[in-house]
Amino acid sequence: MPAEPGTSLNDTHNQPVLIVGTGAMACLFAARLSAVGAQVIMLGTWPVGLQALRHNGVRLVEANGSQSAYPVSVCNDSRACGEIHNALVLVKSWQTQHAAQQLAACLAQDGLALSLQNGIGNRETLSDALGAHRVALGVTTQGATLLEPGQVRPGGEGVISLSAHPRQAALAKWLRAAGFIVENYPDATALLWGKLVINAAINPLTALLNVPNRGVLERPSARALLIATAREAAAVAVAQGISLPYPDPVVAAETIARRTADNRSSMLQDVQRNAPTEIDAICGAIVQAGERTGVPTPINRTLWYLVRALVERNG
Repeated sequence: MPAEPGTSLNDTHNQPVLIVGTGAMACLFAARLSAVGAQVIMLGTWPVGLQALRHNGVRLVEANGSQSAYPVSVCNDSRACGEIHNALVLVKSWQTQHAAQQLAACLAQDGLALSLQNGIGNRETLSDALGAHRVALGVTTQGATLLEPGQVRPGGEGVISLSAHPRQAALAKWLRAAGFIVENYPDATALLWGKLVINAAINPLTALLNVPNRGVLERPSARALLIATAREAAAVAVAQGISLPYPDPVVAAETIARRTADNRSSMLQDVQRNAPTEIDAICGAIVQAGERTGVPTPINRTLWYLVRALVERNG
């Protein structure tokens, strides 16, 4: 994937990009960055994933079935990563505390950790450990499915929206060079809630119904739930004075589901491998914000409990 016209990476070429995580999104970003010459280090705790990445690199499977492998460095101890100036945080929300502790041991004083995670509270957790001046917030509607450890398939093209931060120029250049659509957005809170509303409308339903994203549009009852969930979550945002980055939450959620039709949401992938989900940081966070603002959230509460019950059943 060629760099954008006019993009110069000379000033950042010798600085590695640290990706915290080894799951689907981490592997997708690692593959695309490595493909355009970035020195990628993947920091994780999943032994099987780390072993696959160490032996085979990160493998990207395109929609037409073609597969390419890209070299990455791998470590499970952040102290071995060297001094890092540019880091992407792509772990699950329930892993953020540990990721923050790892970054505290390797992030340079003038470095930056960019969170592209789902859910509410990740920025605060990272800031507590690193200082707010070393943390930036972004959101992405990019989808990805982990086929096996170290092997990922893109799930439709999305957008990366970045909140303003004086230190994020290098990461933004790398992301654009890797072919990602990158937009700048002044209001980080609006960005965060914009994605939260969409995640709440799509992810729990795909996990409960065991369907890819298109499944919530193809089933009338599921689509009705998507609509109701999106509107309810958006009402909580409005009650907090947050202006969402789109005029209609239902249109936004359905558009993303359509663009990522074949993608299995991260929550569905978690349920299928009996892993913890991010439901607490998505629907759970919306319910808690609704309680603070006096907005009823019966649909998000029900989805929250149902996904938790599903995970408990699976052990």
